[in-house]
Amino acid sequence: MGDDHPLIEDHGLIGDLQTAALVSTRGTIDWYCTPRFDSPSVFGSLLDGEKGGHFTVVPVDRNYATKQLYLPDTAVLVTRFMTEAGAGEVVDFMPVTGSTATRRHRLVRLLRCVRGSLAFRVDIAPRFDYGRSPHKLRYTERGAVFAADGLELTVHALRGRGDDRLAAGDLGDLGDHDMRFGITLEAGQERGVVLETFADGPPRHVHHTEFLRLFDETVRFWRGWLGRSRYSGRWREAVERSAITLKLMTYAPSGAIVAAPTAGLPEQLGGERNWDYRYTWIRDASFSVYALLGLGFTDEAQAFIGWLRDRVQEKAGRDGGSGPLNVMYRVDGSCDLEEEILGHWKGYENSSPVRIGNGAASQLQLDIYGEALDSILFAHRRGIQLDHRGWTSLRTLLDWLSDHWDQPDEGLWETRGGRRDFTYGRVMSWVAFDRALRLARASGRPASLERWAGERDRLYEQVLTRGWNEQRQAFVQHYDTDVLDSSLVRMSTVGFITPDDPMWTATLDAMDRELVNDSLVYRYNPEASPDGLRGCEGTFSLCTFMYVDALARAGRLNQSRLVLEKMLTYANHLGLYSEEIALTGRQLGNFPQAFTHLAFIDTALTLDAELNRACGDGRRGPSESDL
Repeated sequence: MGDDHPLIEDHGLIGDLQTAALVSTRGTIDWYCTPRFDSPSVFGSLLDGEKGGHFTVVPVDRNYATKQLYLPDTAVLVTRFMTEAGAGEVVDFMPVTGSTATRRHRLVRLLRCVRGSLAFRVDIAPRFDYGRSPHKLRYTERGAVFAADGLELTVHALRGRGDDRLAAGDLGDLGDHDMRFGITLEAGQERGVVLETFADGPPRHVHHTEFLRLFDETVRFWRGWLGRSRYSGRWREAVERSAITLKLMTYAPSGAIVAAPTAGLPEQLGGERNWDYRYTWIRDASFSVYALLGLGFTDEAQAFIGWLRDRVQEKAGRDGGSGPLNVMYRVDGSCDLEEEILGHWKGYENSSPVRIGNGAASQLQLDIYGEALDSILFAHRRGIQLDHRGWTSLRTLLDWLSDHWDQPDEGLWETRGGRRDFTYGRVMSWVAFDRALRLARASGRPASLERWAGERDRLYEQVLTRGWNEQRQAFVQHYDTDVLDSSLVRMSTVGFITPDDPMWTATLDAMDRELVNDSLVYRYNPEASPDGLRGCEGTFSLCTFMYVDALARAGRLNQSRLVLEKMLTYANHLGLYSEEIALTGRQLGNFPQAFTHLAFIDTALTLDAELNRACGDGRRGPSESDL
């Protein structure tokens, strides 16, 4: 397989709630890590077509058209191929593994011919440990086994429904201990392959009835899960697809949500902003509580609150709360995220370096305390409450923040240009104290109320005096600059300032002029505010959705809805979003990104409520100009 990369957006996501795989519209699984999201890759041709490894099912006739869709209300992906001789499809899914961590995972690929006849070529070419570990291939009468460094991939083949006329090419080497075989199907015929890690036995023929059972169980799980959603608003289809996508990025044994299932996808083609997002950020995952509870998924929100409580208790227990929380963790709660570069990989469209691990894990980012406390209070109001140990640990954390909030940090964008007095970090520190006070009063638990209230008020006064730039007539990125930052659109969302405050509306107007480009929103201008990295980036999809939310809360409902509808056109063919969008409309960065989908759900809930309120006032709807 060469380096002719599919577009980042030309993929769908499948998974089993412990790991996930990307499937391109060309029928290639070009990203798959096992046995967990943050494990080394087995298939990684998305980042290096020669050395990454892939699992491809594609028509032999290269003159084909392709379409891709999800089976409605599920995470079962269907890739369709149309040729002059016939039409067929590949149905991809991963049977759900459950909430107990396991090394056993299955990729199921069912091949069908629906019209005429179609010859498929199947290539299975794994590259273990990001292509760093050689493997061996062993054939048996019923399949094959790939093995390297204690990890085994077993290939099981589908046996037809009593139809021995199905023509399958002999198994054969593709080279470098890989395998290739052909399957020719007539209309109505099916074949399939199951690729299993740590199988409980040797390769075997999988009867068609077992394929159907796995398929039915997977469909039933996803439709049953989605059926718990309470959302019935204006953007139901897109919201429910985002919900399924977030569930796919949830590690069921711990309740943690990864920021994305991928690593190394570039924020700028050919640039160096290529990060590993297969971990759980305190900030990103805290946002999940609003989205999940807003849709009615209480169990998932409660699982994350439990994960967050464990991290807080670990910090308080390990060093008496004398240090800050980690910015991010692995899905099991460990924090060994040392960053390294895969120098042997070219990167997506030659965007190097390809990084695994994440050096930002050790950064000081003060805003995470506000996000965490805000989500804990929100969950408390929905009946998800902290126990005594959780509250005690939280008090210790707030005591640490009382002593340390007034110092420079790296900020939520994880810049590598040095610490600054970021305004957003101060705003969210204010949120941390404000929510802690509310939580203490609501629960009647002991707390340092006077101290917390004093720190909250100090933060308020500091942001209003030092975060506001009189010349720019706007709140700015940090105290020593006049640069704008779109993270500050959340100031009104979190209640730091009212949506109609003149200082806030002036800030929103300034962002309109400088950071918004045909409805898409940049994080900030790296040329005006150097972040320690070369190059630029696309518009940030999370920021666009936060901007929509801010517009809605400011009463600019027509503008808010128009920006949202425009943004929906930038989703891929399956309704998925990566991190950023280029000027050409291409998606950039890791894919799909949880933060983007979380922000969309939250924004849809807000805008629905505001539009309903406007219509309920007896008016036909918002009347400000659409242009």
